[in-house]
Amino acid sequence: MTIQFIDLKAQYQALKNSIDARIHKVLDHGQYIMGPEVAELEGKLVEYTGAKHCITVASGTEALLIALMAMGIKPGDEIITTPFTFVATAEVIVLLGAVPVFVDIEADTCNIDASKIEAAITAKTRAIMPVSLYGQPADMDEINAIAARHNLVVIEDAAQSFGAEYKGRKSCNLSTIGCTSFFPSKPLGCYGDGGAIFSSDDELAKAMREIRVHGQERRYFHTRIGVGGRMDTLQCAIVLAKLERFDWEVEQRLKLGARYNEMLAGKVSTVTQRPDRTSVFAQYTVFVENREQVQEKLKAAGVPTAVHYPVPLHLQPAYKDHCRVNAGVPSAEEMSARVMSLPMSADLTEDPQTEISDALAVAIDNPI
Repeated sequence: MTIQFIDLKAQYQALKNSIDARIHKVLDHGQYIMGPEVAELEGKLVEYTGAKHCITVASGTEALLIALMAMGIKPGDEIITTPFTFVATAEVIVLLGAVPVFVDIEADTCNIDASKIEAAITAKTRAIMPVSLYGQPADMDEINAIAARHNLVVIEDAAQSFGAEYKGRKSCNLSTIGCTSFFPSKPLGCYGDGGAIFSSDDELAKAMREIRVHGQERRYFHTRIGVGGRMDTLQCAIVLAKLERFDWEVEQRLKLGARYNEMLAGKVSTVTQRPDRTSVFAQYTVFVENREQVQEKLKAAGVPTAVHYPVPLHLQPAYKDHCRVNAGVPSAEEMSARVMSLPMSADLTEDPQTEISDALAVAIDNPI
């Protein structure tokens, strides 16, 4: 059998009628920018997360950028975050002239270590941006408590965790602002770029809505500096169709993640899931030595893999002179050399999952 890293084709076949109908509805009405599907999707996402406001935007990166712009982040401001994440997390900070301040991660979850955040706060700190890596939220209560003590805003970078829960609450509604991505490979993805911002703060929501349309309060009346950050109507239509079975997909991801845990127990170390939260397993990630050799062995067995992420951001050429590392980040550096992600999607079935697990066990025992 051919194993897909993420099986978007199977998902499309299951939802083909709904997706096609939604796309053709947009083609028929012709409102490709800010059509009715935009407001419809925002309403359904508000209902899903429990947040008061949802603002759909052009990408997960744009979501983070607009959130920071709405806060009035300026050059020299500091944002505390993790170096073990996709580059967009730091990219948006640097684009505004601010400074990403990196603190280390928990070695077992790969999420930001909340116990290390307070020591990194200075008079210039404006926000904390935890990343819900691999689909699992960070220690949000601890992070929110730190922010409250220091009058900071918390922005959850939930690009990988839409659908996950933390103590019974949905990711994206765990802090002042939550930002997610609908990139095709995400747990809830469209067929291009897309994203959304969530907040229950009326003032911030108003600012973010205006910023995404070039800072317009009304047509051709610009009250803020903005961007062209709208999510296309067609992409909103696709996400609306995918929402129809999203609860089932989350349930499947939880089952598949638990089954991977069970099959791999005692064979390989895996990213830990905390008992007070869920992961939607945007990636199912394990820790291996001799990663390149293990990957080659798995490739030969027909099992695709990926690495999220091989080089932490403070070591990236473009960012090493634009960030501050607080007290060292040894866990981030160590895990970046060991993490490896296995195939995962809601449509993964038991037979190929067993094949993947068996092939990994062989590759670990015989990496060369």
